[in-house]
Amino acid sequence: MKAINSWLLIAVTNILLPIAILIFAKGFFPYKPVFPGLAVLDATSEPPPPAPFEKVIFMVVDALRSDFVFSENSGFKFTQSLIRSGSAVPFTAHATSPTITMPRVKALTTGSIPSFLDVILNFAESDTSSTLANQDSWLAQIRQRDGKITMFGDDTWLKLFPGMFARSDGTSSFFVSDFTEVDNNVTRHHKDELLQTDWDAMIMHYLGLDHIGHKSGPRSPYMKPKQEEMDNIVQEFYNALIALPHLESTLFVLAGDHGMNDAGNHGGSAPGETSPALVLISPKFEKAFPGGGRECPALPKEEFDFYTTVEQSDIVPTLAGLLGFPVPKNNLGVFIPSLLGMWKASDRVELMLRNAQQLLAIVRAAYPDFDDKGSLSDCIKASTNVEELSCWWKKSQGAYENFKMNGVNQDVTLELLSVFSTRCQDVLSMAASNYNLELMTTGTVLTFLSSILSIFGIFRSSENSRLANLFFPLSTLLYGVMMFASSYVEEEHHFWYWVASGWFVCIFVKGHKKIGALPSLAILTLLRVARRWNQTGQKHAGSSDISKDFLQRYPSILWFLVIVAYLVIFLRLSNRTFRRAGREVAFVFAFVVMASALAFKFAFAAQDTPELIPWDLVPVAEWLEDIPLVNLARSTFGAILVGILYTISFEIPKSVPYNNPTSLNSAVVFMDFIIAFLVTQTRLVNIPLFLLLQLVAWLLGTMRLSATEITISTMILSHFSFFAFGGANAISSVDLSNAYNGVSGYNVVIVAILTLVSNWIGPIYWSCYGIILLTRRRVLDKSAYLRHTIILSSFYCITVAFVMVACTVLRTHLFIWTVFSPKFLYSMAWVLGYHILINLGLGGIMGWAGKRCFI
Repeated sequence: MKAINSWLLIAVTNILLPIAILIFAKGFFPYKPVFPGLAVLDATSEPPPPAPFEKVIFMVVDALRSDFVFSENSGFKFTQSLIRSGSAVPFTAHATSPTITMPRVKALTTGSIPSFLDVILNFAESDTSSTLANQDSWLAQIRQRDGKITMFGDDTWLKLFPGMFARSDGTSSFFVSDFTEVDNNVTRHHKDELLQTDWDAMIMHYLGLDHIGHKSGPRSPYMKPKQEEMDNIVQEFYNALIALPHLESTLFVLAGDHGMNDAGNHGGSAPGETSPALVLISPKFEKAFPGGGRECPALPKEEFDFYTTVEQSDIVPTLAGLLGFPVPKNNLGVFIPSLLGMWKASDRVELMLRNAQQLLAIVRAAYPDFDDKGSLSDCIKASTNVEELSCWWKKSQGAYENFKMNGVNQDVTLELLSVFSTRCQDVLSMAASNYNLELMTTGTVLTFLSSILSIFGIFRSSENSRLANLFFPLSTLLYGVMMFASSYVEEEHHFWYWVASGWFVCIFVKGHKKIGALPSLAILTLLRVARRWNQTGQKHAGSSDISKDFLQRYPSILWFLVIVAYLVIFLRLSNRTFRRAGREVAFVFAFVVMASALAFKFAFAAQDTPELIPWDLVPVAEWLEDIPLVNLARSTFGAILVGILYTISFEIPKSVPYNNPTSLNSAVVFMDFIIAFLVTQTRLVNIPLFLLLQLVAWLLGTMRLSATEITISTMILSHFSFFAFGGANAISSVDLSNAYNGVSGYNVVIVAILTLVSNWIGPIYWSCYGIILLTRRRVLDKSAYLRHTIILSSFYCITVAFVMVACTVLRTHLFIWTVFSPKFLYSMAWVLGYHILINLGLGGIMGWAGKRCFI
């Protein structure tokens, strides 16, 4: 009865926890309200200033960091020549976090600050809830005046703007191993489209440069050739602007949606990630701004800060003026002042006024107490942001009226309108999201309730291990407190590295009658090597490590270690699988699995990172290049699935006497299949890490640890290995390179599972191996799995509760969207993806297969 009650307690705890997380997420990540409908010109006001351009070519190069265009090492030599001549006006466009494609495209088209929930929707390609079909944007403004728009490239645009394009050809943004075809699919439309006269806006979104960054970083040997390829496209379009009469009045915009960090990733707030290039190009600029050429290549004023820095959203009102349509209703951008020279004095003031009035409408909606009727004398007492905005508007109104009546003080009027608009932008951008505190509180309370239940369950099933009973609550409490410090969240890997070292030092000191002392020292040594495998976190993400500075420099050593890792798996499979069918069948099966897996990994590397193929293995790569990667991956997965089904059907006995030493643990066989799958989903340079993991696992198995100590050891190693494999609490660390193995098209469930597996390689290994350690020890009592489950559940309940409290308390913190929100998203993934699916789901299957730890 006690055991049944304990299992009921675990069930309630792990039902409450995901419910609490989803409730909190709904309150923490709401969609921000937007004005419906499209902006229209006021019929009672003066007509808008004449537009210098009739059409726009909007070319987005994904992850186009500012230095990729403006620095000495840039491949954009033609673009630089346009900047020097004055035909191109360069900027660094500040992109706010999250620096991923969907929210950045929203900023570039609507001028608004996207919701952080777009981080999740960015990965859900089939999602349609993020559509901008009914929201004002410069695309909608062009369509409103019966203009036609064409789009070629990243299919994010098709999802955001369904039915908006007269012609389109979308490409998936998540096949990050493709550097070439993904861009060729865009370029092949250029010549035909340039000759067409029926479009008013053409959008191209190139993905290859971003993919190169994800795979091998900003200093990849592929990076400069890709920049030169993009520069050639710029030249092709510029020449068309000059040569084709119907493009004479066309504005060409070259923009990055975001940048990348030193590791080639993005999603966070590092300077490289938030500093994309922005270049407006037209022969008209050279005529409008005589002598307006800028030095190029140039040196940044600060890191990645070239020329004038503008907000990425500023492109929206600027396009509105240059193309002659109203500023979109939800825009928070400010007209770029350096382009006002395209108009005469009175028109410049009119443009800034229209922008200021549009921002004023948002301020009035956001702050009902905004007062613009009082006198300027009230400004002396202004103390809040809203009161300051009111003062700036009054001053701007007074200056504008004076300018209209007397035609004087144009510069003062422009300055005041610009200051007011910029202050509006700052206040509205920094304003707290419309959090639903009721939902956030409900989620937090439910999480605390599940924490209390799990702690009660620990007391009911506690084990006499003073080391574990002291270390677990202390480390959990320290981890929770750490969630309130942004630097500790960004560099969380250090916590787990210290905790892992501290835990095994404690085991060494305890010694377990001198049996566990030497293995714990060996484990400490191996973990020290694993810590140096991949630099992670924010501060040192691009620093030297074993994978980049040793294995990539010496690919022959890398492949030797990879082959050794596969050989170990081959030996395990050949010795433990298909026991009833015979050793010969097991040998053939293991050979097929490993041959297809190794061939897939080799062919994948040959296409993805050919610089990692040693010269003596090039013939093998050439022999494999005609075999589709999808087929190789599917053959590997298929063989693994056959082995698992055979084991379930024929190898697992109907019943196993408890503690029967002669029965082979079927969970061990499952573990071999899981390792084969995990290696297939692992980045090439991380495959040798499995050799370290298996050495640590073997050493752990030689130690006489209690069941609770096994649970704590594998839990610590799970988090340790997550970071050792390159994980971090940043959206930019999500690895999509293996998310499409064996997938020929987008399937949200399969891609989500493969993404989870490829990013949680180490934790999945230790979650499964923890069950192996629990089920194979003959001294194990029958409540071990119960205790194991309740300790893990308690850890995730308590730590998520701390994360929720930190996000609630710090919801107005400067780093709420760059540090704490990503941490909450990772906490969701750890609980919903890892704990529920792996610890409880897969762990339960492993325990069932072992038949030694269930009650």
